[in-house]
Amino acid sequence: MSLARLALIGSGAIANTLSMALEQGREPLRVGAVLVRAGSRSTLPGVKVCVRTADLIEWLPTLVAECAGHDAVREVVPDLLAAGIDVVIASVGALCDSRARDKLSRACAVGRSRLLYATGAVGGLDALRAARLGGLDSVTYIGRKPPRAWPRSVEIESLQQTASREAVVLFEGSAGEAARRYPQNANVAAAIALAGVGFDATRVRLVADPELRRNVHEIHACGAFGELEIRITNEPLAGNPKTSFLAALSLEELIRERLGRA
Repeated sequence: MSLARLALIGSGAIANTLSMALEQGREPLRVGAVLVRAGSRSTLPGVKVCVRTADLIEWLPTLVAECAGHDAVREVVPDLLAAGIDVVIASVGALCDSRARDKLSRACAVGRSRLLYATGAVGGLDALRAARLGGLDSVTYIGRKPPRAWPRSVEIESLQQTASREAVVLFEGSAGEAARRYPQNANVAAAIALAGVGFDATRVRLVADPELRRNVHEIHACGAFGELEIRITNEPLAGNPKTSFLAALSLEELIRERLGRA
């Protein structure tokens, strides 16, 4: 087992999947502590449970991984960064808020720490970042998931009740607005926006498709470099159809890389 002191924020489906994957890997890593809301219980066995950020800071983690949603990024992560603790976040959509980004940046400066974010359920963002240097004309992300993977809505209820075979476009607009309206589903859009042309210029289309059994992510970009098209079809995460399994794997890979246990 690694001597690194790894902690998680949250104990839901992503945290549970991540914890098991880290411990069962060829180079095992064990989660030693978890931060949960007061009154909540951790489902991770044998870990220190903290309900206050100060308690987690006192535990002196080497690295903390956030698996709890946008509120955790805004309310908890800045304190950890300011205390000199590096943090990996899964909820990249929280960065759509410029005030949150500024607060996190200041916290990193105070603590001389690093904020890292997982690329989530897509790949090719290194190519998108490189293409940005030459100039990007447009970047579009299309996310297609089964109806059960989206928040309940009138459109989805109607889709399920009528057993329609037609896809429904739930949202079309900017990556920033997508991240705000669909915080559990649009972290991919946020990661693409950060790698490319930003939250306002990145166009997003979110689709509920009853014919799908997997989550489908598409990136389309063009610019001085030429054209880029990426399509990834992901299995949903067990216990949380809103999230792709690859998103948890992306988080695991980043943690292993950061702690030198790839």
